[in-house]
Amino acid sequence: MNNYRSDQVFGISTKVLEPSYVNRGDLDAVIQRDLRRSKHIALRGESKCGKSWLRQKNIPDAIVVQCRLNKSVSDLYEDIFSQLGISIAIEKSTGGKVSATVTAETETGIGLIAKLKASFGFTAEETNDEKSVVVGRDTKDLRFISEVVKASERRLVIEDYHYLAPSERAAFSFDLKALWDFGVYVVIIGIWSENNLLLHLNPDLATRVVEHSIFWSQEDLREVLKQGGDALRIKLESSVERLLIEDAFGTVGTLQDLTLRLLDEIRVEHTQPKRITIGDRDTYEAVALSHADQLNAVYQTFAARVAKGIRQRKKSTGIYAHMLWAVMDASDAELIEGYSTDAIFKVASGREPRIQKPNLRQILRKIGELQVDQEGRGLILSYDDNKDEVTVVDKQLFLYRKYATVRWPWEQVLQEIQKDDAFCGDG
Repeated sequence: MNNYRSDQVFGISTKVLEPSYVNRGDLDAVIQRDLRRSKHIALRGESKCGKSWLRQKNIPDAIVVQCRLNKSVSDLYEDIFSQLGISIAIEKSTGGKVSATVTAETETGIGLIAKLKASFGFTAEETNDEKSVVVGRDTKDLRFISEVVKASERRLVIEDYHYLAPSERAAFSFDLKALWDFGVYVVIIGIWSENNLLLHLNPDLATRVVEHSIFWSQEDLREVLKQGGDALRIKLESSVERLLIEDAFGTVGTLQDLTLRLLDEIRVEHTQPKRITIGDRDTYEAVALSHADQLNAVYQTFAARVAKGIRQRKKSTGIYAHMLWAVMDASDAELIEGYSTDAIFKVASGREPRIQKPNLRQILRKIGELQVDQEGRGLILSYDDNKDEVTVVDKQLFLYRKYATVRWPWEQVLQEIQKDDAFCGDG
């Protein structure tokens, strides 16, 4: 039997931790089957549900393009070229004719250009430079993009699709139809609540895309603990195992993280000489409390930023703070299933009668841009315009709410608003 360090078995990692990797519901085999077919594949699941590991396991050499808030579809295509080690210079004549020079920036790019020249009949420059070819197409031409991707012999993966603006998501869904026509089959990964989102955005994708929902049952999570425990020759005490699964809220990433923290606390850092039972409820709860304290910066910053809103006006209703107060006071089940605008309005307007439902719906459409960091990451809440409801996409928030010892900043934010209004009135 192999000897492992605990962090080679459990924890959050950019690489797949094989000893605790569970092929949930034989999903690996299903995805491998779909990859052999002429289909786009959509993988949807909440934050920390194992989407990245699933992709790495099944598509290890993909062209992975990360979506970010304010990225356009054109940005995605530029990212593809950059990853393939080529740059493109565009020239247009007065007649509008396009001339593009594709230049290799890396060894990979040199090999790709050789394939482009041989396969598609592009002409070399007069210098006969092996690093450049001249093509008569714009880089926004989907046929050209398809030819480049096919020449790379790698699968194109679009990750974090949910970060694209709704208009960009819709635009890319129509590009997917053209890419399919040109023989490029894309894997789209992200967080969305409705089934078959891409078909809603573009009905022409029917029969051309297959969607898989990535979720974890309690039995699936228990198997992660068993499989990892076998590798380390440990068995978790039953009440601790139950709490770990309960506090994971269906997300394998949270389970992995909490388990490693627990092992660190009880100093189990390697495979044991013989199987032992470990853990107790008090130790686990101390670990969970410590973890919640470490998450303070994440969720308190998120709460203060969203509660203050984009800009406060004189005599403000404090609508952002009241909205978030209502959302964060909802139950776990309501936020998992989707918390409606009507329900939020009932609570928020009960606290501040001046709040109007159309204004509330307008600010709900802005919660994405309020949450993310400078790199366009960090989504915690999501608003679905079609369903008119808010959901939690980062379920670690539930763990934080359960164990956090600090208060949310709503009262402070509302007091600041009142002080600002009084100051402006005095002026």
